[in-house]
Amino acid sequence: MSNKAERSLTEGPIFKVLAKLALPIMASSFLSTAYSITDMAWIGKLGAKAVAGVGVGGMYLWFSSGFVALCKMGGQVLMAQSIGSGEKEDAKHFAHAAIWLTIIFGAVYGILSVMFTGTLIKLLGVDDPVTAEHADVYMKLTCGLVIFSYMGRVLTGLYTAQGDSKTPLKANIVGLATNMIFDPVLILGIGPVPKLGVLGAAIATLFAHVLVLAVLVWGIFFDKKKENLLRDVKLYKLPKARYVKGVFKMGIPAGVQSMIYCLISMVLTRFASVYGEEVIATQRVGENIESISWNTADGFGAAMNAFAGQNYGAGKVERIRKGYKMSAIMLFLWGVLIMLIFFVFSPGIARIFFHEAEVIPYAVKYLVIIGISEPFMCIELLAIGAISGMGNTRICSIISVVFTSLRIPIAYVLSNMGLGIAGIWWAMAVTSIMKGIVLHIAFYMESRKR
Repeated sequence: MSNKAERSLTEGPIFKVLAKLALPIMASSFLSTAYSITDMAWIGKLGAKAVAGVGVGGMYLWFSSGFVALCKMGGQVLMAQSIGSGEKEDAKHFAHAAIWLTIIFGAVYGILSVMFTGTLIKLLGVDDPVTAEHADVYMKLTCGLVIFSYMGRVLTGLYTAQGDSKTPLKANIVGLATNMIFDPVLILGIGPVPKLGVLGAAIATLFAHVLVLAVLVWGIFFDKKKENLLRDVKLYKLPKARYVKGVFKMGIPAGVQSMIYCLISMVLTRFASVYGEEVIATQRVGENIESISWNTADGFGAAMNAFAGQNYGAGKVERIRKGYKMSAIMLFLWGVLIMLIFFVFSPGIARIFFHEAEVIPYAVKYLVIIGISEPFMCIELLAIGAISGMGNTRICSIISVVFTSLRIPIAYVLSNMGLGIAGIWWAMAVTSIMKGIVLHIAFYMESRKR
């Protein structure tokens, strides 16, 4: 079978095509989650303040993902649509523009985050000097050199747009293996290697991102068995303005959505800070544990994005609807499974990351409350992938921003009605449920219009 036939998402049995594309992406997303969970598990041995510090530093790493989301979404959607409509030259130009924007954003954000690290940490209300020191160390390295993570994520999206999800999976396997080996060695110190603590976690994660990028670049230039449009992209040339504008216009709703989502999370972290560093640590670790479900669903959403993009470019909207329906059933069941795991095994999960007895009840409460929303969160991410693939990134961002913003007033009211920290977590769960329902309806409305 030719490379072209293997990569086309517009022909063949829908389930087989989606599964072949989605499974490697889901595995890659799961491995990305494993990076964070591995870090948190080892950092947990340093105490709750170290976990809270990494969580605070990681918050700004998350905020920066808005820039890479812009480049990835714009490049992936337009490249997939161009391939679906047979316009390969346009596909190359859109990829070229996405990569250039990624390099610029990564360099600028890295410089600014190093220059203003202390100020940014204070904005989150971190008063404990030990926690602030951990956050400073972690943030300067991971945010300062964020360009490696940026490039890996954008190249993953451009590979996916072409129907190749196996190469990013290989890259993430290399990265995870590296992270798992270096984490305990650098964090705790083994043999002649000194104990570096939080700095060791940052170095291990950064090195993993560098290797992921190296494998993806190797695949472009040296894996001749696979057709890859990125091979013809000439980075030494400036991209044409109309393609840069196209990527920016298509991707900016996703970028703004990601940043606003993070800013809202920062506000909620500020709310939570009044309950102590242990609660901040619980919330950050809980979000990492929840990302097992989130990243897996997001991976399927990325596959649906490429599937919808190519089929929309080919004029096959009914094929998109059928693919979405199959995917929605599978992902909803996956969310139910995660929910049940959180209900039953939350004490055991909490003890993996925390070793102070007073923190465990908080972690259990977080997992049980958030677990209720997992099936709907999975549908939310799938719908965003499908709607964006058809070219309407704006409606996804509007719905997500509106309902995520509701978390702030709901959290304020519930936490002051006697629920305390649980009120903040209930606000997160309720709004996730609402987003899943509304975006599911929005997909069917959008697909009928088109």
